[in-house]
Amino acid sequence: MSLMKRMSLIFKAKANKALDKAEDPREVLDYSYQKQLELLTNVRKGVADVATSRKRVELQMNQLQQQADKLQGQAQQAINVGREDLAREALTRKSALAQQITDLQTQHANLQGEEEKLVLAQQRLQAKVEAFRTKKETIKATYTAAEAQTKINSAVAGIGEEMGDIGLAMQRAEDKTAEMQARAGAVDELLASGALSDLTAAPGDDIARQLNELSSQSDVEAELAKLKGLNAPAAPQAIGQGDAAAAPIDVTATEVKPETQP
Repeated sequence: MSLMKRMSLIFKAKANKALDKAEDPREVLDYSYQKQLELLTNVRKGVADVATSRKRVELQMNQLQQQADKLQGQAQQAINVGREDLAREALTRKSALAQQITDLQTQHANLQGEEEKLVLAQQRLQAKVEAFRTKKETIKATYTAAEAQTKINSAVAGIGEEMGDIGLAMQRAEDKTAEMQARAGAVDELLASGALSDLTAAPGDDIARQLNELSSQSDVEAELAKLKGLNAPAAPQAIGQGDAAAAPIDVTATEVKPETQP
């Protein structure tokens, strides 16, 4: 295949694809229906023209017939007054008119036959146009419903162009939100551990923080000792102590003697 033929083939393929994409069946159907209406209008115009010509021929035939009848009367009058020459002239003119009337009758018959054919063609064409209009509207309605259903299905499935863009935007927003949350959590951990100082805090807050940590550790140690005391085994009671051993010891009453220096 030569280069020019290949370029021509590619161009035709691209053009056909572009035209197929731009073509709307509803517009094509409406255009075809419009053309059929124009054709039907032309046929009706033809019928009207033929009917007008037929009517004109009929008027001419009537006028010639009136003239022939008049000449017939004049010939009779001429015979009555003994003017045979005038009667002969009137009858000669009448004969010429009769020939014209015969020709007009033939033309009138032809026009009438042509008119009947055109009327029949008009009726058939009108029936086809009406049937095409009904089918056109049905196809247009079906196509519109299918197009709407396709758009709805595409939107529901999220495969449409706009829905795809919206999905990507939502994904980017979720990714940025997760990134910001992770960064905020890391900063909080760094501030809590003291690895990152809070520039907005007032001076001396680091001492308060350390005191709070020591207080928290003291509370933990006290709680731990309390738990150990609860879990320690009870000491055995001495024999004979009785109820006195069970009496509580008043710690405040016990005198603590100071330790003497040696």
